[in-house]
Amino acid sequence: MLPRSLRARLLLAFIVVAAAALGTVGIAVLLVGPGYFADAMGHLPGDPMGEAMAASTQAAFVDAMRRALLAATVIAVATAAVVSLAVAARIARPVARLAEAARRIAAGQYAERVGTDEPGELADLAASFNEMAASLEATERRRLQLVGDVAHELRTPLTTLDGYLEGLEDGVFRPDAQTWHLLRAETARLSRMVNELAELWRAEARQLPLRLETVDAAQIAREAAARFEPQAAARGITLVTPGGPVLVVADRDRVAQIVSNYLSNALRHAADGSSVEVAAVATPTVGRVSVTDHGAGLAADQLEAVFERFYRVDAARSRAEGGAGIGLAIVRALAEAMGGQAWAESRGPGTGATFVVELPAPGIRA
Repeated sequence: MLPRSLRARLLLAFIVVAAAALGTVGIAVLLVGPGYFADAMGHLPGDPMGEAMAASTQAAFVDAMRRALLAATVIAVATAAVVSLAVAARIARPVARLAEAARRIAAGQYAERVGTDEPGELADLAASFNEMAASLEATERRRLQLVGDVAHELRTPLTTLDGYLEGLEDGVFRPDAQTWHLLRAETARLSRMVNELAELWRAEARQLPLRLETVDAAQIAREAAARFEPQAAARGITLVTPGGPVLVVADRDRVAQIVSNYLSNALRHAADGSSVEVAAVATPTVGRVSVTDHGAGLAADQLEAVFERFYRVDAARSRAEGGAGIGLAIVRALAEAMGGQAWAESRGPGTGATFVVELPAPGIRA
């Protein structure tokens, strides 16, 4: 049965290698050596004195070889033990540190890292371990942030509902149409937020049912823009729609959802009387749809942040006006689930922003 310790296994391996080498040398010397020795002595056949001397010297030679091999075996085993202990310590020490760090991470200490100054494969192993630990730390941080954000977002409508229900119970508010309308609005906000969170989770977990087929992204964008035309016209905003076709492999309904989300976001930030442009471009490998507004724009550090859960560019905007900040996170998750990507572009505050989704073209594997 092999020992469990890495040091003991390396020691055993070194001893086995040394024993195999010495055994091979011993067999070769004891079997072949006497013949060569006799030939080297040059005794003539038929010479009784020579034959007696040959037998004596050959016996002495074999005895000397045995003693030398025994001494070599002892020295080789001792050397193998010393070398194996040194090498095992060099190899086992960083492995032991990795094992200890892994135990601390399992206990919830996700900030744990190990040194990467070891040579060769040990450095690669340490680097991979640190990448894993960083990923776990980021995941845990997002989980905690999500829990906090959900609690924060749910608190406002729940507080409103509780206050009005208490007021109705105490007779402070009258159960008229306006009160029921407000209560229904708050419950609708809660339902919408729960549904969006559930959809976001399914999209990020790749659990959304997708019907991938070749669709015209430009046509889908035009249809989505048509649904926002009354809202844009009420504020004097001009919607510019793309030509076509721009073929992509995607789920038609999800592409429409992405473009609609972009348009809703653009109209929310566009100034009255301005324009919102919807463009579609085809390349040999991808189809790209973009929505551009001429509103407040984005700073460099906001280009990625806008796709995070519950992030809102204008923190002063009410939840009723600005939404819960989940829509763009869903957009990115949907795009990635279909083998594409989503991002934002802006030259800075006051210059407007462009939101882009890129999806695989037909014949291109995602």
